[in-house]
Order: sequence, then C-alpha cells, then structure tokens
Amino acid sequence: MKLLSVAIPCYNSASYMEHCVETLLTGGDRVEIIIVDDGSVKDNTAEIGDRLARQHEGIVKCVHQENGGHGEAVNTGLKNATGRYFKVVDSDDWVNEEAFQKVLNKLSEYDSDDHEIDALFSNYVYEKEGAIHKHIVQYRDCLPVNREFTWDEIGHFKKGQYILMHSVIFRTQMLRDCKLELPKHTFYVDNLYVFVPLPYVKKMYYLDVDFYRYFIGRDDQSVNEKVMIGRIDQQTRVNRLMFDYFSDYLRSGKSNKKLDKYMYNYLEIISVVSSILTILEGSDEYLGKKKELWDYFKEKDPVLFKKLRFSALGICMNFKTKFGFFIDKAGYSIARKIFNFN
Repeated sequence: MKLLSVAIPCYNSASYMEHCVETLLTGGDRVEIIIVDDGSVKDNTAEIGDRLARQHEGIVKCVHQENGGHGEAVNTGLKNATGRYFKVVDSDDWVNEEAFQKVLNKLSEYDSDDHEIDALFSNYVYEKEGAIHKHIVQYRDCLPVNREFTWDEIGHFKKGQYILMHSVIFRTQMLRDCKLELPKHTFYVDNLYVFVPLPYVKKMYYLDVDFYRYFIGRDDQSVNEKVMIGRIDQQTRVNRLMFDYFSDYLRSGKSNKKLDKYMYNYLEIISVVSSILTILEGSDEYLGKKKELWDYFKEKDPVLFKKLRFSALGICMNFKTKFGFFIDKAGYSIARKIFNFN
C-alpha cells in the first residue's frame, strides 16, 4: 500500500500540469500520483499524462475519462487510489518540496491500521499573479500545533481561515466510508469535498508548514470573479447541497458543539459568496436567484434558515435597497483586499 495517493484533475492542462507533477515526484515511492484526464480535447493533456506514467512507472498513473467536471475527476481519483491517505492537487497548483517531505514523514508515523489519523491539516499560500506579498493561510491560532487532537480541542476560526481542499489530507478509507461522491459538471464542489467528511473525522493532526501553493491569476480560472458570476447556478447548487447536508447532520443527534459551530460558519460564508455574486451582477434575474436560494433555505429548514438569515452577514446579504447593495459591494471590496482572493 502506498502512503499517499494524490489525484490531479486535468482538463486542457498541458501548459502547467508537468510542474505540478514534478513537485509531487519528490515524494518518491511513498507517493502515488493519479493524473485524471477529464476528457481534454483542446491540447495534449492526455499525451503528457501517458508519457509521465511511462517515465515514472509505479508512481504515476494516468486515467482517462469522458468530461465530467472537477468533481467527477476527484471521484475517479478516489476510486483509483491505493494509498492510505488521499490528497487533491489541482493541475495549475503545486506543493513546496521541503514541506512535502515533512508531510510525508508525519503521515509515515500513522501508517498502520491500528494507528491512523483521519485528517492532516497544513498551511497553503496564495500564489497570486503579480502580487508582491503572498497571503498565507495558517491555523496555529485555532488548531493545536504539531500534535493529535479532536474537535473538542479546536479554537475559533477567523473569517478567511477555513479548511479548504488545499489544506487537508484525508484518510482514504474514511472518504469511502462517508460515501463521498461529488456531482458531475459542477464547479465549486471543493466546498463539498471538505464539508461532507467532517462529521467522520475523529482524530486530526495540524502540521504547521506552508505546503500547498494555490495559483490565482488566470482569466479562465473558476475563482475568477466574472467566471463565478457566470456560473452562479453551479455555486448555488453546491450551496443548497451543503445546506441540506448540514441540516440533516444537525438532526442526526451525532453533532459536536465545536464542529457544529465550524460547519455553520463555513455554510454561512458560502451563502454570503452566493449572495454577493448576485448583488455584484445586479440584474433582476440574478437578484431573483438570490431570493430563490434563501427561499429554499426557509422551506428546507426554517430553524437553520432563521439563524443564517438574521446573522449579521445574513442581514447584510438581504438588503433590498440600492444603498444596501452599495454597502455589500464596499464590504466585498475591502474583504478582497484583505484576504487577496480571486
């Protein structure tokens, strides 16, 4: 069994995917790199994947599939994973090689059936094109550092300090046990990827290293503001699925107070993102999509809806006047400068 399986979803990624793979190859035989060619047709992604698999037999394998979107590529990576732990690295991102060795060494300490962790967290760095100062998301003020812990021991997460796909490595069997399956042809499913498994995570470790390099800057990137506005239906679809999942989880009777708070705050910020995108576009059609989203919340779970709707952020996202929209846009602009996203 490999120690770590890394899935790399690739769709027309020829111009940057090799750099991603090269940084992961430094993990040596402990790592399995699964290139998932998601029906690429505009370039030679498939050929590059096959060549890398031939050159690094036993470490790299390339799986080809009909186009199913980022989520389906992650699903395929998970189905083909043989490692004890599982990581997703997007093809335009990469990892810091020194930090990678530290991550692998730590995972090696938990490489037996009777001594495992469910999740390992580390820091990620926004590699924003043109930015002089790199924004680093770290967790040393909200997670116990360099030791095992449970949800009961976590602290307060600040806004912008959420656990994203970039910052987590999950235990492979745990992902399968929670029946994680991301929807096809839908962007922003990385939010589901880090949300759905959380109730199944019992034992965790936070390694305080700047491991993942998250590239920001391409015009066609899914997190580009204009692209996100154009894909608002996919954003709100993911938002609804997260709301449904959290609502059902709360009713299960298996919740944990601190985990509940973290999951609620994450759902809240995703709901804010959905709402602010409609406000930025500003048309009656888009504002109608925002109303549909919040109406859905109200019908699905009135109690959870009320908590979201009448939180400070929920109130701001449901202003009905031009001045209210102006405040929302100004707040978004300030947050964008502080956190340096998209």
